Amino acid sequence: MKFLEKYSDTNFIIRLIVKPNSRQQDIIDSGEFLTILVRSKAKQNKANIELINLLKKKLNISSNQIKIVSGLKTTNKTVQLKFTEKIETQLLYDKLLN
Repeated sequence: MKFLEKYSDTNFIIRLIVKPNSRQQDIIDSGEFLTILVRSKAKQNKANIELINLLKKKLNISSNQIKIVSGLKTTNKTVQLKFTEKIETQLLYDKLLN
């Protein structure tokens, strides 16, 4: 889980590799990074919007709790997650990959 950093009980940073224009949506643990496959093309911010919607659905949080900190125009991204209540790292990992 090197891709997941805990800053406080409610704040996490995730390092991602986003693969746009994939056949299916999927989240894969690649060790150093979390690889996320999205169907949208990387044009007009569509892949980023799909990424946020996928994370929102998987983690059951609102889109304003997800922020792309770096990598807005690249496939390597750093995403900040802010939860309203305390969450354990293992639970977050399980929610992402299940």
